[in-house]
Amino acid sequence: MKISKKVSVTAALASLALVLSGCVQTKNGKPYGFVYDYLAVPGQHVMDWLANIFGNSYGWAIIILTVIVRMVLLPLMVKQMRSATVQQEKISMVRPQMTALQKQQKAAKTPEEQAAASQAMMALYRNNGISMTGGIGCLPLLIQMPIFAALYAAIRYSPELSKAVFMNIPLGKASWILALLSFLSYLLQGYLSMLGMPADQKKQMRYTLLMSPVMILFFTMSSPAGLGLYFFVGGLFACLQTLIINFYRPRIRREIKEKMKDQPAPVIPEPVKPEVKQVKAAEVHDKNRNRNRNAGKQQHHNH
Repeated sequence: MKISKKVSVTAALASLALVLSGCVQTKNGKPYGFVYDYLAVPGQHVMDWLANIFGNSYGWAIIILTVIVRMVLLPLMVKQMRSATVQQEKISMVRPQMTALQKQQKAAKTPEEQAAASQAMMALYRNNGISMTGGIGCLPLLIQMPIFAALYAAIRYSPELSKAVFMNIPLGKASWILALLSFLSYLLQGYLSMLGMPADQKKQMRYTLLMSPVMILFFTMSSPAGLGLYFFVGGLFACLQTLIINFYRPRIRREIKEKMKDQPAPVIPEPVKPEVKQVKAAEVHDKNRNRNRNAGKQQHHNH
């Protein structure tokens, strides 16, 4: 499950980089293509409109756009984070059974024993409504990908946006300051999420929670500062979402305890001892030998 989370986040960020890297083509210095025509050009118009409202400041235009996008996505992202929290609490409550089954899987010496332990583990997940992915998905990130692509192309190919300056930071050039702020904001979000996490899962989740800020750091260091500004403000919103979930976590924990009281735990099969298997094999061998001996006697009697 932990591996699937890492793969899902990495795949989403890799897809994002792929979308932004080569979707806009140029001919005689003029950009064209689907991303430019249907995302960048409308994005430029939105940025121009917002900038005119806020004193021709494209920095504030990006901040306002980020707030609008995040407010629209807030219910979905809070719901997803709540789902992940529910999965974390369920896993924490069945941890003793999971540990016993994992030990049995390691101690299994035959395919039958391994299959029995795996089936018991699947039953444990199924009976308690635990998802193999832990309730973590990339839907909010995928929804934002058109916004990323539009903003990236608009900043790169719009003369006004590419030359805009916000707080003495050129928005059309990479900025290590905004890249570092984006990294810190998402690192803070990861730290806040671990505050309410069950203790037995903190060690497992540290790598996953650190990987996302590191990926964002490298991405924003090589992207226009306008995109770094978008990530920084988005990271602050992510912290707000995490605080909301942490506020409701005690109630979520109580609800799960009530629901899981009557859940039947799967029977954990005992491993078959080697001595028992040898005795059974000897018994079967003796039966076969006696059967063959009786068959020979019967044939001799017939003759």
